[in-house]
Amino acid sequence: MPAIARVDEHAAASPEFKPDSGPPRQYRAAVVCLFLGIFAIVTTEILPIGLLTPIADDFGVSDGTAGWLMTVPGLLAAICAPVVTVSTGRLDRRSMLVALIVLLAVANFLAALAPAFWVVLVARALVGVTIGGFWSIGAGLAPRLVRPEAVGTATAVIFAAVPAGSVLGLPAGTQLGEHLGWRASSVVMGALALAVSVALLVLLPPLPATTVTRARVLRGLVRGADVRIGLAATALVVIAHFGAYTYVTPFLEEVTRVDRGRIGPYLLAFGVAGIVGNFVAGATLARGLRATFAGCAALIAAATALFPVLGRWDAGALGLLVVWGLAYGAVPACSQTWFARCAPDAPEAATVVFTSSFQLTFAAGALLGGGVVDATSPSTVMVCASAVALTMVAVVATLGGPGRDRASG
Repeated sequence: MPAIARVDEHAAASPEFKPDSGPPRQYRAAVVCLFLGIFAIVTTEILPIGLLTPIADDFGVSDGTAGWLMTVPGLLAAICAPVVTVSTGRLDRRSMLVALIVLLAVANFLAALAPAFWVVLVARALVGVTIGGFWSIGAGLAPRLVRPEAVGTATAVIFAAVPAGSVLGLPAGTQLGEHLGWRASSVVMGALALAVSVALLVLLPPLPATTVTRARVLRGLVRGADVRIGLAATALVVIAHFGAYTYVTPFLEEVTRVDRGRIGPYLLAFGVAGIVGNFVAGATLARGLRATFAGCAALIAAATALFPVLGRWDAGALGLLVVWGLAYGAVPACSQTWFARCAPDAPEAATVVFTSSFQLTFAAGALLGGGVVDATSPSTVMVCASAVALTMVAVVATLGGPGRDRASG
């Protein structure tokens, strides 16, 4: 994961970090706790993808309306990432992380007990607060938990929770929900969040604030031309992905005719391919960020365009999900690396911009895709996603990338 490690190398070299005052070795267990925290967050956030149909059936709403379960947390996360970072900048980071994971547990239990759809939406709003706050605070903590030479490895471990949520969390939660009901999946995620909160409290050292990210730093960052190109590129590819992938379960059920109990393996194939794509990106980003980012969007465009044609058969749907997963697995690393190169001296600010932009477009994709699905069909949303992804390719090819990548591609 060199794309993410690049941000942390700057953090490790920042004035507030003193290598000779690094924490004891046992604090490395805290890195695993952060992994588990992000795993719980990612799994909770994307779980409705696998359980969209049963949730919609339970409350008597359309698939598009159920898609708000993805939109709401994304919107709240986009808002809370800068708000939490700026407003709590002087508070101990351990206390903040524990409080946010407890909030995640409350959200999951509330969803499990929800008597009406609007209550689930409230629970998902709480999930969004956790996402925005935890990501912005926890993403840059590796330099404070391990020795400088281990920062890259520690960061890779922490961020491995993202594909792990897709590979393990989503398929497992989907299978559990299919057999015991979607509410059982929420209960399990709530219990996991509580366990993680205890682990964070016990294993994380006190982490008093060292620097405060000011609002003016964020404003200055987003005024840069390269950052704005990155925002446009991220918006287009993430909208394309989540506009279609949020509704992949209805497509598999209605078009491919996959039984509800067999959806999990398809999502697992996507997640495994995503892990491979993440590591492929790690090997190619140094040689060309722009080419890698645009290549991912091109593959997503191809996969979604072919889905209505080849996705009618099991083998075709499975193969296209693998290609799609391979491409999307590299997208977060590409986006974060883009912003990191734009702000090498402000890694926390770069992380906030990445988190907010990603979550906002995540929400927009689910919302727009839901409108298309309700008005037309799951097949149409695939074609629309392909067009949006191709637009991203055109933007990056025309406008270039940050720094040296603008010239080299």
